[in-house]
Amino acid sequence: MDGHDADDAKKSTADMTAFVQNLLQQMQSRFQTMSDSIITKIDDMGTRIDELEQSIDDLRSEMGLEGSPSPSVPPKAKAEPKSGNDSA
Repeated sequence: MDGHDADDAKKSTADMTAFVQNLLQQMQSRFQTMSDSIITKIDDMGTRIDELEQSIDDLRSEMGLEGSPSPSVPPKAKAEPKSGNDSA
């Protein structure tokens, strides 16, 4: 009986090992798919941001504001008096 139980234990261990390996492979595949999807979305967002920046630059050049500072970095000197005027 001990030999039969030992064979069952070995088979059970092998089955569990195969199950865990299969599960890990499925998880790795799913994580890879999600990772690829996230990277694609980030790349798409970067492209859209570049297009938006180009559109803003085109609009600014049409308006003749090529020499003015970028709207993403407002000058601090202009921002402070504005808030100061609101409180006065």
